[in-house]
Amino acid sequence: MYWNRLSDRLREAYGGKVYKLALSSGCSCPNRDGTIDTRGCIFCDGAGAFAAAGDIPTQLAEAKRRVAIKAGENARYIAYFQSFTNTHGSVGRLRTLYMQAMADPEVVILSIATRPDCLGEEVMALLQELNAIKPVWVELGLQTIHPTSAAYIRRGYDLSVFEEAVAKLRAAGIEVIVHQILGLPGETTDMMTETAQYIGQSGAQGIKFHLLHVLQNTDLAAVWQAGNMPIMDMETYISVLEACVRRIPREMVIHRLTGDGAKRDLLAPLWSGDKKRVLNAIHAAFLRDDVEQGSDLL
Repeated sequence: MYWNRLSDRLREAYGGKVYKLALSSGCSCPNRDGTIDTRGCIFCDGAGAFAAAGDIPTQLAEAKRRVAIKAGENARYIAYFQSFTNTHGSVGRLRTLYMQAMADPEVVILSIATRPDCLGEEVMALLQELNAIKPVWVELGLQTIHPTSAAYIRRGYDLSVFEEAVAKLRAAGIEVIVHQILGLPGETTDMMTETAQYIGQSGAQGIKFHLLHVLQNTDLAAVWQAGNMPIMDMETYISVLEACVRRIPREMVIHRLTGDGAKRDLLAPLWSGDKKRVLNAIHAAFLRDDVEQGSDLL
Protein backbone atom coordinates (compact mmCIF):
# COMPACT_ATOMS: atom_id res chain seq x y z
CA MET A 1 0.00 0.00 0.00
CA TYR A 2 1.30 3.44 -0.90
CA TRP A 3 0.05 6.92 -1.55
CA ASN A 4 2.10 10.09 -1.54
CA ARG A 5 0.70 12.02 1.41
CA LEU A 6 1.18 15.73 1.86
CA SER A 7 1.67 15.27 5.60
CA ASP A 8 4.67 13.00 4.99
CA ARG A 9 6.24 15.45 2.58
CA LEU A 10 5.82 18.38 4.95
CA ARG A 11 7.20 16.41 7.88
CA GLU A 12 10.31 15.56 5.85
CA ALA A 13 10.77 19.19 4.80
CA TYR A 14 10.03 20.93 8.10
CA GLY A 15 10.67 18.30 10.75
CA GLY A 16 7.11 18.06 11.98
CA LYS A 17 3.46 18.67 11.20
CA VAL A 18 2.61 21.85 9.30
CA TYR A 19 -0.86 23.30 9.86
CA LYS A 20 -2.93 25.05 7.21
CA LEU A 21 -4.53 28.34 8.24
CA ALA A 22 -7.50 29.40 6.09
CA LEU A 23 -7.47 33.13 5.33
CA SER A 24 -9.71 35.46 3.35
CA SER A 25 -8.41 37.99 0.84
CA GLY A 26 -11.84 39.57 0.49
CA CYS A 27 -11.69 38.93 -3.26
CA SER A 28 -14.79 38.13 -5.25
CA CYS A 29 -14.93 35.78 -8.25
CA PRO A 30 -15.41 36.53 -11.97
CA ASN A 31 -18.12 33.88 -11.90
CA ARG A 32 -20.01 36.00 -9.37
CA ASP A 33 -19.19 39.65 -10.04
CA GLY A 34 -20.47 39.67 -13.63
CA THR A 35 -17.11 39.33 -15.37
CA ILE A 36 -18.19 35.87 -16.57
CA ASP A 37 -21.46 35.23 -14.70
CA THR A 38 -23.30 36.33 -11.59
CA ARG A 39 -24.49 32.94 -10.32
CA GLY A 40 -21.18 31.34 -9.38
CA CYS A 41 -20.45 27.64 -9.79
CA ILE A 42 -23.49 25.47 -9.16
CA PHE A 43 -22.07 24.10 -5.89
CA CYS A 44 -20.82 27.43 -4.46
CA ASP A 45 -22.77 28.96 -1.59
CA GLY A 46 -21.06 32.34 -1.89
CA ALA A 47 -20.11 32.35 1.78
CA GLY A 48 -19.77 36.11 2.13
CA ALA A 49 -19.32 36.05 5.90
CA PHE A 50 -15.91 34.47 5.58
CA ALA A 51 -14.87 36.91 2.87
CA ALA A 52 -15.66 39.76 5.26
CA ALA A 53 -13.11 38.64 7.85
CA GLY A 54 -10.57 41.05 9.35
CA ASP A 55 -7.05 42.08 8.38
CA ILE A 56 -4.45 39.40 7.73
CA PRO A 57 -2.51 39.60 11.04
CA THR A 58 -5.81 39.32 12.92
CA GLN A 59 -6.95 36.40 10.78
CA LEU A 60 -3.64 34.63 11.32
CA ALA A 61 -3.80 35.11 15.08
CA GLU A 62 -7.36 33.79 15.22
CA ALA A 63 -6.57 30.80 12.99
CA LYS A 64 -3.56 29.93 15.14
CA ARG A 65 -5.70 30.14 18.24
CA ARG A 66 -8.10 27.54 16.80
CA VAL A 67 -5.31 24.98 16.31
CA ALA A 68 -3.17 25.96 19.30
CA ILE A 69 -3.95 22.90 21.42
CA LYS A 70 -2.83 20.40 18.80
CA ALA A 71 -0.14 22.57 17.17
CA GLY A 72 1.86 23.26 20.32
CA GLU A 73 5.06 25.28 20.42
CA ASN A 74 7.34 25.80 17.43
CA ALA A 75 4.46 25.13 15.04
CA ARG A 76 4.77 25.84 11.33
CA TYR A 77 1.93 27.01 9.12
CA ILE A 78 0.68 27.32 5.56
CA ALA A 79 -1.12 30.61 4.95
CA TYR A 80 -4.00 29.49 2.72
CA PHE A 81 -6.08 32.08 0.88
CA GLN A 82 -9.07 29.85 0.32
CA SER A 83 -12.39 31.52 -0.46
CA PHE A 84 -13.34 32.68 -3.94
CA THR A 85 -10.69 33.78 -6.48
CA ASN A 86 -7.66 35.13 -4.69
CA THR A 87 -5.89 36.68 -7.67
CA HIS A 88 -8.99 38.55 -8.85
CA GLY A 89 -8.25 42.12 -7.88
CA SER A 90 -5.68 44.89 -7.70
CA VAL A 91 -2.14 43.54 -7.79
CA GLY A 92 -1.06 46.26 -5.34
CA ARG A 93 -3.70 45.19 -2.85
CA LEU A 94 -2.88 41.51 -3.34
CA ARG A 95 0.82 42.16 -2.76
CA THR A 96 0.02 43.80 0.58
CA LEU A 97 -2.18 40.90 1.70
CA TYR A 98 0.27 38.20 0.67
CA MET A 99 3.28 39.99 2.14
CA GLN A 100 1.45 40.40 5.44
CA ALA A 101 0.85 36.67 5.56
CA MET A 102 4.41 35.78 4.58
CA ALA A 103 5.89 38.22 7.10
CA ASP A 104 4.83 35.90 9.91
CA PRO A 105 7.98 33.88 10.73
CA GLU A 106 5.88 30.80 11.54
CA VAL A 107 4.36 30.79 8.02
CA VAL A 108 6.53 28.62 5.78
CA ILE A 109 4.32 28.38 2.67
CA LEU A 110 1.85 30.69 0.94
CA SER A 111 -1.00 28.83 -0.78
CA ILE A 112 -3.41 30.68 -3.07
CA ALA A 113 -6.67 29.29 -4.44
CA THR A 114 -7.67 30.85 -7.75
CA ARG A 115 -8.92 30.27 -11.28
CA PRO A 116 -6.65 29.62 -14.26
CA ASP A 117 -8.28 32.52 -16.13
CA CYS A 118 -7.17 34.97 -13.40
CA LEU A 119 -3.42 34.71 -13.84
CA GLY A 120 -2.49 37.69 -15.97
CA GLU A 121 1.05 38.99 -16.48
CA GLU A 122 1.06 41.28 -13.44
CA VAL A 123 -0.28 38.54 -11.19
CA MET A 124 2.29 36.07 -12.50
CA ALA A 125 5.08 38.58 -11.87
CA LEU A 126 3.83 39.05 -8.30
CA LEU A 127 3.66 35.31 -7.66
CA GLN A 128 7.19 34.86 -8.97
CA GLU A 129 8.39 37.69 -6.74
CA LEU A 130 6.76 36.12 -3.69
CA ASN A 131 8.06 32.65 -4.54
CA ALA A 132 11.60 34.00 -4.21
CA ILE A 133 10.81 34.84 -0.55
CA LYS A 134 8.94 31.72 0.55
CA PRO A 135 7.43 28.82 -1.41
CA VAL A 136 4.19 29.71 -3.19
CA TRP A 137 1.55 27.15 -4.11
CA VAL A 138 -1.29 27.92 -6.50
CA GLU A 139 -4.44 25.81 -6.30
CA LEU A 140 -6.64 25.57 -9.40
CA GLY A 141 -10.22 24.28 -9.36
CA LEU A 142 -10.35 22.20 -12.52
CA GLN A 143 -12.92 19.70 -11.10
CA THR A 144 -13.35 17.76 -14.38
CA ILE A 145 -11.99 17.50 -17.92
CA HIS A 146 -15.37 16.63 -19.44
CA PRO A 147 -17.06 19.53 -21.29
CA THR A 148 -20.62 18.55 -20.41
CA SER A 149 -19.80 18.41 -16.70
CA ALA A 150 -17.82 21.66 -16.85
CA ALA A 151 -20.80 23.40 -18.47
CA TYR A 152 -23.20 21.91 -15.92
CA ILE A 153 -21.23 23.24 -12.95
CA ARG A 154 -20.71 26.59 -14.76
CA ARG A 155 -16.93 26.44 -14.47
CA GLY A 156 -16.58 29.19 -17.04
CA TYR A 157 -13.32 28.39 -18.82
CA ASP A 158 -12.03 25.87 -21.37
CA LEU A 159 -9.45 23.16 -20.76
CA SER A 160 -6.91 25.05 -22.89
CA VAL A 161 -7.02 27.92 -20.36
CA PHE A 162 -6.12 25.50 -17.57
CA GLU A 163 -3.27 24.02 -19.60
CA GLU A 164 -1.82 27.45 -20.33
CA ALA A 165 -2.05 28.43 -16.65
CA VAL A 166 -0.23 25.30 -15.47
CA ALA A 167 2.52 25.85 -18.05
CA LYS A 168 2.99 29.49 -16.93
CA LEU A 169 3.06 28.61 -13.25
CA ARG A 170 5.53 25.80 -13.72
CA ALA A 171 7.77 27.99 -15.89
CA ALA A 172 7.78 30.50 -13.01
CA GLY A 173 8.84 27.78 -10.56
CA ILE A 174 5.52 27.81 -8.71
CA GLU A 175 3.98 24.63 -7.36
CA VAL A 176 0.55 23.75 -8.75
CA ILE A 177 -2.20 21.82 -6.96
CA VAL A 178 -5.35 20.85 -8.86
CA HIS A 179 -8.79 20.15 -7.42
CA GLN A 180 -11.02 17.35 -8.75
CA ILE A 181 -14.62 16.67 -7.74
CA LEU A 182 -15.78 13.06 -7.65
CA GLY A 183 -19.49 12.39 -8.11
CA LEU A 184 -20.50 15.05 -10.62
CA PRO A 185 -23.88 14.18 -12.17
CA GLY A 186 -23.58 11.88 -15.16
CA GLU A 187 -19.91 11.05 -14.67
CA THR A 188 -18.95 7.38 -14.64
CA THR A 189 -15.98 5.90 -12.83
CA ASP A 190 -14.10 5.81 -16.13
CA MET A 191 -14.77 9.52 -16.67
CA MET A 192 -13.52 10.40 -13.21
CA THR A 193 -10.37 8.31 -13.58
CA GLU A 194 -9.76 9.98 -16.95
CA THR A 195 -9.78 13.36 -15.19
CA ALA A 196 -7.40 12.08 -12.52
CA GLN A 197 -4.99 10.71 -15.11
CA TYR A 198 -5.14 13.97 -17.06
CA ILE A 199 -4.29 15.95 -13.92
CA GLY A 200 -1.41 13.56 -13.26
CA GLN A 201 -0.03 14.28 -16.73
CA SER A 202 -0.75 18.03 -16.70
CA GLY A 203 2.47 19.16 -15.06
CA ALA A 204 0.82 19.85 -11.70
CA GLN A 205 2.64 18.52 -8.63
CA GLY A 206 -0.34 18.04 -6.34
CA ILE A 207 -3.99 16.98 -6.37
CA LYS A 208 -6.97 17.43 -4.06
CA PHE A 209 -9.89 15.02 -4.33
CA HIS A 210 -13.29 16.28 -3.25
CA LEU A 211 -16.63 14.57 -2.84
CA LEU A 212 -19.51 16.42 -4.48
CA HIS A 213 -21.60 17.57 -1.55
CA VAL A 214 -24.71 19.70 -1.42
CA LEU A 215 -24.79 22.86 0.66
CA GLN A 216 -27.71 25.08 1.55
CA ASN A 217 -28.26 28.19 -0.55
CA THR A 218 -26.69 26.74 -3.70
CA ASP A 219 -28.24 26.05 -7.08
CA LEU A 220 -27.10 22.45 -6.61
CA ALA A 221 -29.31 22.24 -3.53
CA ALA A 222 -32.39 23.01 -5.60
CA VAL A 223 -31.51 20.22 -8.04
CA TRP A 224 -30.96 17.76 -5.18
CA GLN A 225 -34.13 18.77 -3.35
CA ALA A 226 -36.13 18.18 -6.54
CA GLY A 227 -34.83 14.60 -6.54
CA ASN A 228 -32.89 15.05 -9.75
CA MET A 229 -29.42 14.23 -8.54
CA PRO A 230 -28.01 11.03 -7.06
CA ILE A 231 -25.37 11.34 -4.35
CA MET A 232 -22.55 8.84 -3.78
CA ASP A 233 -22.63 6.61 -0.74
CA MET A 234 -19.35 6.28 1.13
CA GLU A 235 -18.44 2.87 -0.26
CA THR A 236 -18.89 4.06 -3.86
CA TYR A 237 -16.86 7.18 -3.20
CA ILE A 238 -13.97 5.18 -1.76
CA SER A 239 -14.05 2.76 -4.69
CA VAL A 240 -13.84 5.61 -7.21
CA LEU A 241 -11.14 7.33 -5.16
CA GLU A 242 -9.04 4.16 -5.19
CA ALA A 243 -9.37 3.94 -8.98
CA CYS A 244 -8.25 7.57 -9.33
CA VAL A 245 -5.26 7.16 -7.00
CA ARG A 246 -4.09 4.21 -9.08
CA ARG A 247 -4.12 6.45 -12.17
CA ILE A 248 -1.92 9.31 -10.95
CA PRO A 249 1.91 9.24 -10.89
CA ARG A 250 3.60 8.05 -7.70
CA GLU A 251 5.42 11.36 -7.35
CA MET A 252 2.24 13.47 -7.39
CA VAL A 253 1.44 14.68 -3.87
CA ILE A 254 -2.09 13.96 -2.63
CA HIS A 255 -3.18 16.97 -0.60
CA ARG A 256 -6.67 15.74 0.18
CA LEU A 257 -8.59 12.47 -0.07
CA THR A 258 -12.03 13.96 0.52
CA GLY A 259 -13.72 17.30 1.03
CA ASP A 260 -16.52 18.29 3.36
CA GLY A 261 -18.68 21.38 3.72
CA ALA A 262 -19.58 23.20 6.91
CA LYS A 263 -21.86 20.88 8.91
CA ARG A 264 -24.38 23.65 9.53
CA ASP A 265 -24.88 24.02 5.76
CA LEU A 266 -24.50 20.39 4.66
CA LEU A 267 -27.58 18.83 3.08
CA ALA A 268 -26.09 15.71 1.48
CA PRO A 269 -24.47 13.29 1.81
CA LEU A 270 -24.69 13.48 5.58
CA TRP A 271 -22.06 10.78 6.02
CA SER A 272 -19.45 13.22 4.71
CA GLY A 273 -19.93 15.39 7.81
CA ASP A 274 -18.06 12.89 9.98
CA LYS A 275 -14.63 13.55 8.52
CA LYS A 276 -12.69 11.39 10.97
CA ARG A 277 -14.91 8.39 10.23
CA VAL A 278 -14.59 8.94 6.48
CA LEU A 279 -10.81 9.20 6.58
CA ASN A 280 -10.57 6.10 8.78
CA ALA A 281 -12.74 4.22 6.28
CA ILE A 282 -10.58 5.40 3.36
CA HIS A 283 -7.36 4.36 5.07
CA ALA A 284 -8.83 0.97 6.00
CA ALA A 285 -9.99 0.39 2.43
CA PHE A 286 -6.62 1.40 1.00
CA LEU A 287 -4.97 -1.14 3.30
CA ARG A 288 -7.55 -3.85 2.54
CA ASP A 289 -7.27 -3.33 -1.22
CA ASP A 290 -3.51 -2.76 -1.21
CA VAL A 291 -3.87 0.52 -3.08
CA GLU A 292 -0.68 1.59 -4.83
CA GLN A 293 -0.61 5.10 -6.24
CA GLY A 294 0.21 4.94 -9.95
CA SER A 295 -0.11 1.17 -10.20
CA ASP A 296 -2.40 1.38 -13.25
CA LEU A 297 0.23 3.45 -15.08
CA LEU A 298 2.94 0.78 -14.90
